[in-house]
Amino acid sequence: MRRKVTVVGAGFVGEHVAMEIARRELADVALIDILEGVPQGKALDLYEASPVLGFDSRIIGYTHRADAASAVAPADMPEPMASAVKPVSYEVTKDSDVVVITAGLARKPGMSRDDLLLKNAEIVGNVAREVAKYSPKAIVVVVSNPLDVMCWVTLKATGFPKERVIGMAGVLDSARFRTFIAMELGVSVESVSAFVLGGHGDSMVPLPRYSTAGGIPITELMSKERVESLVQRTRDGGAEIVKLLKTGSAYYAPAASVTEMVDSIFKDKKKILPCAALLGGEYGLSGMYVGVPCVLGSAGLEKVLEIKLEPEEAEALKRSAMDVKSQQEKLKL
Repeated sequence: MRRKVTVVGAGFVGEHVAMEIARRELADVALIDILEGVPQGKALDLYEASPVLGFDSRIIGYTHRADAASAVAPADMPEPMASAVKPVSYEVTKDSDVVVITAGLARKPGMSRDDLLLKNAEIVGNVAREVAKYSPKAIVVVVSNPLDVMCWVTLKATGFPKERVIGMAGVLDSARFRTFIAMELGVSVESVSAFVLGGHGDSMVPLPRYSTAGGIPITELMSKERVESLVQRTRDGGAEIVKLLKTGSAYYAPAASVTEMVDSIFKDKKKILPCAALLGGEYGLSGMYVGVPCVLGSAGLEKVLEIKLEPEEAEALKRSAMDVKSQQEKLKL
């Protein structure tokens, strides 16, 4: 049986996730959104690229509305244009192996991730309940912001074990840190490794001690002031792009980060990736989603790795976690 990924939200992040998963032939993709025609049009456009790029994964778009609950859904993914006639229920996503949730409002200039909290909690919660209904064995990768809290909303709404609800955050934040290090040193990004822990927001915790270029700690290659400058730029990485675009937020790097996670899950690679995971005592923290080093495999989150932190690093991670917990408490779920 062919593997299936449902991508909820056909915005820029969602469409690029769909494209990368299909292009790598990781799975067939169902792209679903509440907008009429948008997911169908984007999915068909992406599918039409397959003869040129040489991939055989199918990408099919669906429009979902609450009033479509009684729509008759096909037993399997139908031909590309079959769903263009009318809205469908989430039944078309049935038996997905992985569900990627990108749905929600995007940030606008001057808007923090926390500003999105209440509205996106409602949106993500509704999506998560539909996911649990039709794909009870799926692994869910959450992208919607504020990400750490939306992971918690998804966990509560689905009732899934924590191993099957994880968030894309640290992969993206670490990629940004790696990029800025490579730019500063004038070296290949392939030679740079970096780790960013904590919440996906202003209190994230880039770790220069665990960040290297060619295996050499970056603290040996640049001044403390330059390191701190790159750390701050990493924290501001999303806002920097929002400010430049003016009418949207980042999507290439987030989509690539999601795809790396899905790739490790489907191929059981057991890559060590920084992801948002529900902690249960690790790092002295419990009950909130925080970015930590994770082993991702066929079961989803297979292990959280605890690395040794200096006192100031541990304190920064704790502050970041408390920020996430305070946001969770506002929702009273």
